[in-house]
Amino acid sequence: MQVAIVTGASSGIGFGCAVKLAQAGMAVVGTGRDESKLAKLADAIGDRERIATLAVDLTAEDAPKRIVELAVSRWGHIDFLVNNAGVGSPKPLHETDDRTLDYFLGIMLRAPFRLARDVLPHMKPGSAIINITSTFAVVGGLRGGAYSAAKGGLTALTMHIACQYGAQGIRCNAVAPGVTQTPMVEHRLQDEAFRKMNVEMTPHQRLGTVEDIASVVAFLCSPGGSFINGQTIVVDGGWSSTKYLSEFALRSAWVPR
Repeated sequence: MQVAIVTGASSGIGFGCAVKLAQAGMAVVGTGRDESKLAKLADAIGDRERIATLAVDLTAEDAPKRIVELAVSRWGHIDFLVNNAGVGSPKPLHETDDRTLDYFLGIMLRAPFRLARDVLPHMKPGSAIINITSTFAVVGGLRGGAYSAAKGGLTALTMHIACQYGAQGIRCNAVAPGVTQTPMVEHRLQDEAFRKMNVEMTPHQRLGTVEDIASVVAFLCSPGGSFINGQTIVVDGGWSSTKYLSEFALRSAWVPR
């Protein structure tokens, strides 16, 4: 039985990825900070023989060791690592203090780096690491700041792992979601400017869903994705790769700021 570790699995994209991989027959180690939310993940997967959860702060010094030991003690090996945990609501460079910078880099770059480093010795040919980045790692992103810096660093780490360990049969790819309807962005979608920037500039009839992202992650962990290495798959309905404006946006009057 294949074994996957999913960080940030207590809600949103991580929760969806953990459930999707379990549905594919894998055993899953789900990590998060909230034990009650992780209990809901275990309930959603249903099979206690194929789910283990760990409430942990990924930035803690012993976090990678605890996560790896849980996976290996339960199932003896690790096939997939999905580095998903993250935080949102960034600020632009000039509004970002050092504490915020360290917080974003710690969760979204340092923690994935350290966990991947500890997982690699337990991976065999056919294994893979999937890093959840962002469209803000592909384009600059208004107000991206420390978030863009962390996700951009994670993209570079993805390519390094793919190059360094690909010859050992260990692949590494990134999945870069656009705005995805999760609890983390619900409040942002209430902001009219934020909605316009995403809805009116996405050449698709809807915003992204957790299922969209989880399906791509599951594909990268499947035999169908076994020759994909060192890539970033952007899942954003065309937002970052086109200059699309909706009919509404094209008809709207320009308003001076």
